[in-house]
Amino acid sequence: MPVPFSDPIWQKPPAAPAFQSLFPGGQRVDVVIVGGGILGLSTALHAARLGLAVQVLEAGEIGQGASGLNGGQVIPGLKYDPEWLLEHFGPDRGEILVNFAASTADAVFELIRDEKLAVPFVRNGWIQAAHTETALKAAANRDRQWQARGADVRLLSRTEIAALTGAQGYLGGWLDRRAGVIDPLAYTSELARIASAAGVKIAERQKVIRLDKNAGLWRISTEGGAELQAKAVILATNAYTSDLLPGLAETIVPLHSFQIATAPLPPDVAAGILPEGQAVSDSRRILVYYRKSADGRLVLGGRGRMALPTSEGDWAHLERALLRLYPALSGVAIEKRWFGRVAMTPDHLPHIHEPEQGLLAVVGCQGRGVGLMTALGERIAGYLASGDARQLPFPVSPIRPIPFHAFRQIGVAATIAWYRMLDAFER
Repeated sequence: MPVPFSDPIWQKPPAAPAFQSLFPGGQRVDVVIVGGGILGLSTALHAARLGLAVQVLEAGEIGQGASGLNGGQVIPGLKYDPEWLLEHFGPDRGEILVNFAASTADAVFELIRDEKLAVPFVRNGWIQAAHTETALKAAANRDRQWQARGADVRLLSRTEIAALTGAQGYLGGWLDRRAGVIDPLAYTSELARIASAAGVKIAERQKVIRLDKNAGLWRISTEGGAELQAKAVILATNAYTSDLLPGLAETIVPLHSFQIATAPLPPDVAAGILPEGQAVSDSRRILVYYRKSADGRLVLGGRGRMALPTSEGDWAHLERALLRLYPALSGVAIEKRWFGRVAMTPDHLPHIHEPEQGLLAVVGCQGRGVGLMTALGERIAGYLASGDARQLPFPVSPIRPIPFHAFRQIGVAATIAWYRMLDAFER
């Protein structure tokens, strides 16, 4: 059901179908995927094209979760740079991860191009904007590492970042030309369309409530009474993970990412704001991220309250950030406010779990899910078809619930409030 005070800018295409396709009860399928977001649909598409019979079960509607509600920034890489990955995972696995991380944005834009998806996009890069000297040094270190690998990246001076963003307060930054922006709901809807065309059966409003295994087969039961049997099950619910797999929900901290969108900007104002169409994330502890939409609005997001919003005032911190960056927008109306969930893991890396043979779970997009989950879906499909764990870029890890998880969100909320105060002193 729609959440009060949440009105997204992204809208489903008028011709987007409802998906209500189920394999007949009792029929065995190769793979059941729980969750119809980017990861679930990418996995389903590639698995079907490898010859597998695939069923996607979505508790709500396609695009209703974070896959259709995010800011549409397609950013390659992980939260960590190549040298850290090589040191942490060793030369072999580290090199695999670095190469995978470098390719995630390509996976999205190549899919849009090759499949001729009806998805508005601009691929002119992503800017990591530095507001302190410490952040500028970190950007220089990141630039050195990716430049050494031939990536299309470069440092930005104070003058250059002012020209590219039109925003106030940055000392410089880092431009990654591999990145870009898309309409995330159009992308998720199109993924569902081409997956369905490839033979995937997709059923919306089919919440899975039970998983059982008997004689090597998984039995999947939904709230609506549907029952399926499958050789393998993929849990692709990420920040919306429930208690379907014991302990999984306690491995992540789900956070709300709030967003606002202005009215379409007047042409004279729009010309000086992100004139080349890049996406931007800043270097604050509680960062904000922003981009232009295809219809000329400025879309800005950042961390929101832990509880569900209760009034438009819950987005006030984003409106203040918008005016701090762009004082000239003080007379431009905020027309849209919405939010979605992101899943954070303690080590800020995605986790792949396989607690039993034929049961996989993936959690922890860390706010980079568009590219990451698109690319990872193809790898998981390859693993399902071949059984070769080398298809997976991340090592399979055991489910380790976060200690005192019930109190974790209270601690996170306090930390966010503290970081916001520190950020305010650095203006």
